[in-house]
Amino acid sequence: PVQILAYLGGVVKEAETDLMPRMGFLYPMPNHNISIFINATREQDSGQYMCSVNVVDDTIKLDKNVGIINLTVLVPPAAPTCQLHGNAIVGANVTLSCSSKKGKPSPMYQWQREPPTLQVFFPPAQDRTRGTLKLTNLSLEMSGVYVCRAENQAGSKNCSIVLEV
Repeated sequence: PVQILAYLGGVVKEAETDLMPRMGFLYPMPNHNISIFINATREQDSGQYMCSVNVVDDTIKLDKNVGIINLTVLVPPAAPTCQLHGNAIVGANVTLSCSSKKGKPSPMYQWQREPPTLQVFFPPAQDRTRGTLKLTNLSLEMSGVYVCRAENQAGSKNCSIVLEV
C-alpha cells in the first residue's frame, strides 16, 4: 500500500502521486469527518483504498481502526466500429459486427434497423456480448441502415452501417 494523504501533527501531507493535484480532505482538518475526494477520476484510480485512524495515546486495535473501500471507476464505451462480413447478395448470409475498444464494464451491444423499416433484433440472430448480428437468406427488402449501440452503466455510443443487397 502507498500512503496518499495523511494528517499528522497538525499538518496535511500529500504523497507525490498522480492523485496529488486531484484529491484532498473533504473538510478542513482537524475534523471528525476525514472523508476524501478525488476529482477528474481516471480508470487507473480504481483499486482498494484504506483509511487508518490513530489517535495519540490510544490503544491501537489493528482490526478496529482501519476502513477499506474498493473503488471501481466506470468508463463509457468508446465510439464503436461497425463492419460487414460476407457478400451482400440475394440469398447469402452476412454478419454485421460492432466493437468498442474501451468501456468498463465491457459494453453490451444492441443492433437495430433504422426507419422507415424499424426492426429490433434478438438472440440467436443477435449476440449482445460479442456485438454480432447474423442476417440470413438476404433479400432486397433487407437493405437499409443498421445501427449498433454500445452501452454500459457509464454511457453509450453508436455506429452505423449501410447494407445494400
